[in-house]
Amino acid sequence: MNLPFFIAKRYFLSKRKKNFINIISILSVVGVAFSTAALIIVLSVFNGLEDLLRSLNTSFDPELKIEPVKGKSFVVDSLLLQKIKTIEGVETVTEVIEDYAYVRYRDADMVVTIKGVSDNFINQHRLDGHIVEGKLRLREKGVNYAIVGRGVQYALSIAVENNIYPLQVFYIKNSKGGTLDVSKLYTRRDIEPGSVFSIEKNYDENFIFLPLEFAKDLLDYGDKRTSLEVKTISEANVETVQSEIKNLIGNNFSVLTNEEQHKELYKLLKMEKLFVFLSLTILILVASINIFFSLMMLAIDKKKDIAILSAVGASPNLIKQIFLSEGALIAFLGAGIGLVFGGSICWLQDHYGLVGMGMENALVSNYPVKINPTDFLTTSLVIVVITFLISFYPAGLASKSFSTQEL
Repeated sequence: MNLPFFIAKRYFLSKRKKNFINIISILSVVGVAFSTAALIIVLSVFNGLEDLLRSLNTSFDPELKIEPVKGKSFVVDSLLLQKIKTIEGVETVTEVIEDYAYVRYRDADMVVTIKGVSDNFINQHRLDGHIVEGKLRLREKGVNYAIVGRGVQYALSIAVENNIYPLQVFYIKNSKGGTLDVSKLYTRRDIEPGSVFSIEKNYDENFIFLPLEFAKDLLDYGDKRTSLEVKTISEANVETVQSEIKNLIGNNFSVLTNEEQHKELYKLLKMEKLFVFLSLTILILVASINIFFSLMMLAIDKKKDIAILSAVGASPNLIKQIFLSEGALIAFLGAGIGLVFGGSICWLQDHYGLVGMGMENALVSNYPVKINPTDFLTTSLVIVVITFLISFYPAGLASKSFSTQEL
């Protein structure tokens, strides 16, 4: 083998090695970018779903709910109501009687949850944007009206407009065994369907709102109520009002915020978000392994340059910092591209609905998203940690393995 051929071969192999290192570096950037974008998009979807659930729950459930710690119901008098109303920040206190009942309309029947509410329930405006048929009302001109869920309406084929049939409501009594008169086993009252609400399938298929006096007469509750629902004024701090109500009514009652009323659901959603975050973090870690191999090959390729730097006085710590900076450059470039790409996709989904739910009866037509700056900060922090861990070993090896003997 002559000398020119040997030199040409060495040059070709050196160029190929450099190209290979460059390819690995590019793949590292692309891998980190796509993993980061996927993490941002998925976390934003979870944020959107959580916001959607909160909006649905606040439409149906109150800001604050007072219920007994033990038992199903408790006695409510005008003095207790007046004390609660005098608390600063309280706007409306609604009395509630809630229980299961059997309903019949013409030839159809089903078991539902009836919720008897006082007239000021309408003033809470929780159902204002969810009435899909009829007029929102509980009483009008001395006539009682029921507010029926859309699912209940479909199951019973209830006609709201031009209706000539009443909605029959039955409640089973806690009668002693051996009673021969069947009529003593239950009570029945008739009511006019006044409107239909549609919030979410679980609510629509199970609930009927009734006037409090109607429910009290049907269930024979007298002064007992199953809960009190409190609406605060817009400027009030809900947690502060909650604390003051607790101090007023004592430890025999629980006062729950809207989130506390659904704490298991929100807890499950946060756990799912956490596991998805961990899973995609592992994906980022796998994508960052290319950074490790890229730095290792770079350390091998640049061993003579490292030896020269050592010869002119560069300390091992300086060489380590150079390789750590190289790893950080690759990771941060990929992360920056991923954050911008993921944020852009979320913005387009939020404004233009790129991906639909694919269901005709879905609550929203497109997947909900919400961009949270905390997700960007957390993702960036994870990438910093992963980059340091991935780059530390190659950088340390490069600073220790080569000397001027390599020249």
